[in-house]
Amino acid sequence: MSLSKGNSIRLAHNYTSIVQSMVNRLFMWLPEYRNCQFIIICIGTDRSTGDSLGPLTGSILKKHKLRHLTIYGTLHEPVHALNLESHLTTIEQTYDNPFIIAIDACLGKISSVGDIIAGKGSILPGAAVDKQLPAVGDMYLTGVINVSGFLEYTVLQSTRLSLVVDMAKTIAEIVVAIDRQLTYQEFKATFGKRVL
Repeated sequence: MSLSKGNSIRLAHNYTSIVQSMVNRLFMWLPEYRNCQFIIICIGTDRSTGDSLGPLTGSILKKHKLRHLTIYGTLHEPVHALNLESHLTTIEQTYDNPFIIAIDACLGKISSVGDIIAGKGSILPGAAVDKQLPAVGDMYLTGVINVSGFLEYTVLQSTRLSLVVDMAKTIAEIVVAIDRQLTYQEFKATFGKRVL
């Protein structure tokens, strides 16, 4: 199942070709790798099953030796409501031209649970539970982990861990594939003219 609306794409996390389909679309939205530094902000907390999607994805990504992507937000060092603004300030002060990809959990319709949504632009973390947080990201990957509309805090707490883990693994695969594609583009730009 696929839903594409120009600046966003939505696929079920267990869709057979999700990694390649997402990477193909996301890569078109990325700026030239030599003109910016890519930052992944995995938002959420390990204190809530549903809201652990971001930090869990960050922890998985930290195990990979990514060449072009810097990771913020893991299970041990989460980026959440209380420290999000300070992390954003640090990133702005540390990097000359950061391009931020935000990863977060979200709530949606029952038919959308299990979908991964990618898009251009920013997200508003905490919006589902009425938290006033700054918009984050130049691009985003969100996972619909449960149903919205009623007792959101309880819904986040009662989300199945198995779904969150499966979605985190898939999002991590997408991010790793993006890093490999950036590495290939760098190699091609550096050595392409020498290859016969």
